[in-house]
Amino acid sequence: MICDHDTIAAPATAAGGALAVIRVSGGDALTICDRIFRGSAPLADAEGYTVHYGHIIADGRTLDDVLVTVFRAPRSYTGEDAAEISCHGSQYIVSETLRLLTAAGARMAQPGEFTIRAYLAGKLDLSQAEAVADIIASSSRASHALAANQMRGGYSAAFDTLREKLLHLTSLLELELDFSEEEVEFADRTQLRDTMRQIKERIDALRSSFSLGNAIKEGVAVAIVGAPNVGKSTLLNRLLNEERAMVSDIAGTTRDIIEERANIDGIVFRFLDTAGIRSTNDTLEQMGIARTMSSIERAQIIIRLIDASQPAVPVSGGSPSSGQTGRKSAPAVPSADSAADTQSPDFPLRPDQTLLTVYNKIDKTPGLALPEGAVGISARNGDGIDDLRRILRDAVDTETLYHGGTVISNSRHYEALTTAREALDRALDGLGNGLPADLLSEEIRQVIHALGSITARGAIVPDEVLQNIFSKFCVGK
Repeated sequence: MICDHDTIAAPATAAGGALAVIRVSGGDALTICDRIFRGSAPLADAEGYTVHYGHIIADGRTLDDVLVTVFRAPRSYTGEDAAEISCHGSQYIVSETLRLLTAAGARMAQPGEFTIRAYLAGKLDLSQAEAVADIIASSSRASHALAANQMRGGYSAAFDTLREKLLHLTSLLELELDFSEEEVEFADRTQLRDTMRQIKERIDALRSSFSLGNAIKEGVAVAIVGAPNVGKSTLLNRLLNEERAMVSDIAGTTRDIIEERANIDGIVFRFLDTAGIRSTNDTLEQMGIARTMSSIERAQIIIRLIDASQPAVPVSGGSPSSGQTGRKSAPAVPSADSAADTQSPDFPLRPDQTLLTVYNKIDKTPGLALPEGAVGISARNGDGIDDLRRILRDAVDTETLYHGGTVISNSRHYEALTTAREALDRALDGLGNGLPADLLSEEIRQVIHALGSITARGAIVPDEVLQNIFSKFCVGK
């Protein structure tokens, strides 16, 4: 990662638009822009936060009419003098303007170089810098809210609060070392234990939020599973509103995992159409079933699709309207086989997974009485699909996220919290075993170091960590 003081330039907008923005930053940014820009006055003499109309001049001819916005150090994104050139989005104009800037003394920026300069200048902490890439990549309301909260600094405030409490604890412990001969205790051990347990609970809550945060960031994985020919591919096509998966009456048609995304009320879901689960001697189909089990393991939500037209499903004498969902069967008594089929899926479930039992083809079974909590649909006709979408959306709790709560979505942050949790456990064990103040303080400092690595406030971040983080950025950010 280059951290020098060269003046850098790069396009800040994607190619193909009607307009483009070229960003320039560095000590000579305005002087270099003046070498290719002609306006009513030199940019080097301009005040910050002003916009100037003029022309980009290439070899004595006008390349384009542009607007240049001037930013002055230290009140800019990077903390340096900077300019943003708004020009027409022609690929030729953009590339030629960049050529002129580099010929005038700038160099092309590397991916993430503007943001790493902002981080090094203290404009952003490390978690906020990471959020820049996340907010650019956000594809839903939820993922945008997740990144925006992190970039605004609310995310960092949670860790700063924990860090301040820990610093207070260790300062009291280390104060005791100055009075070791008097055997004075400045840190009441009971209060110390209570405070450490409160911090532990907060760290556990943050770690627990990672499952939700990572799912929102990457898309909530939903595995559609069931026996062959229950309508899994038809359901996928209906949820996507397009013919994405091949549908056939031949059992075993789907042998590989088909993954597609859909946005439901601000949440991106990753739907996984899987191979039908059954006993088979077909080697390729066996491989597909093995991949189905793998998809189940990594899914947050599992739609277990059952063919409602099969005789194992109980039918009552009533005639509810087609597409009704969540209907209960008070008068009907399911057989042992059908009850087991509904209640006991033939695959293991984790406590954090949600299982939705969905009966398909209810249009073929008028008067169907569904078991408690089951959903009835017709994937072919669309009956009950809106209800199923609502249930999927309700399965993802975003209330905390939309109200500014802290939700962890970054695996690096999760690992740091895990390290902090382990160090805090050691400190609590040491406290219970009468560990001397100096050793107890050292354990607490390990917790402080782990939490500090998330935002990098007051911590030295290794170059390889910065390289790994900023290498994922796009050019111009």
